[in-house]
Amino acid sequence: MEQAPKLLDEVRERIRFKHYSIRTEKSYVDWIRRFILFHGKRHPRDMGAPEVEAFLTHLAARKNVAASTQNQAFSALLFLYRDVLGQQLDAIQSVERARKPARLPVVLTRTEVQAVLAHLEGTHWLMASLLYGAGLRLMECVRLRIKDVEVSRREILVRDGKGAKDRVTMLPESLVQPLEQQIRRTEERHRQDLAAGYGAVWLPHALARKYPSAPTEPGWQYVFPASRLSVDPRSGVQRRHHADEQGLQRAVKKAVRRAGLKKPASCHTFRHSFATHLLESGYDIRTVQELLGHSDVRTTMIYTHVLNRGGKGVRSPLDVA
Repeated sequence: MEQAPKLLDEVRERIRFKHYSIRTEKSYVDWIRRFILFHGKRHPRDMGAPEVEAFLTHLAARKNVAASTQNQAFSALLFLYRDVLGQQLDAIQSVERARKPARLPVVLTRTEVQAVLAHLEGTHWLMASLLYGAGLRLMECVRLRIKDVEVSRREILVRDGKGAKDRVTMLPESLVQPLEQQIRRTEERHRQDLAAGYGAVWLPHALARKYPSAPTEPGWQYVFPASRLSVDPRSGVQRRHHADEQGLQRAVKKAVRRAGLKKPASCHTFRHSFATHLLESGYDIRTVQELLGHSDVRTTMIYTHVLNRGGKGVRSPLDVA
């Protein structure tokens, strides 16, 4: 008699069926496991909204997690009940919600950006320059594929960005030559991988089945490939993935320290600075919104606070006279 799959295996299978990322899979499985352990290893099928409320309240009241962390746990449990167990949770109302502080983004001046970039070199310099020069998110940069770099149009096509949205942003003129050199190095490494019997990159969703030759084509390769081959945790196939984002994060952190900055800058600070400097240069907020890929202009409005004209971009009457 065939044994029924374990719950967490069912979760993984459903996540992969819906084409969620490996990061989401790991996060959801971890939250569901913690939820089960919190309730003494009871099966979720025997629990419901009261137990979910108790767990989420525990995260906020006892663990002092951030609002985004609590929301992530809630999303994982909603997925478990609705998509895996086929159960609807009753209205969840009595959860103590973690407070979301109204924090403003850290933004670097143009001089500070150049100071940080000056302490980076090689691939890390190029990647950080793209974060600032094109307003890319960290994972959008490391997942960038050769086919999505349109040199002749000076454009970068961001595929499957936050919210599963595509968008177009600019390719800075100053990065055309170093990016072309990086692509040539990547293509040469790809030829070597093919000669060694590898070279098939991971493709999203069912594209590999729809286009069988695509995984080995140069255009689908990552612009910034990993230095070593690795085993795909889902398929078990040995292949070359994209560069590890943690390497860039460490390099930027070290560069910020060496530049003598007192601000808690990170990779994402380059994107904040990109938006702010465009607004400072007079570009309208709708254009910046499109370049950033924000669905709501109110998200973009947060950058107006750092314009050198006081709060909300308004110039003080004291400075007008």
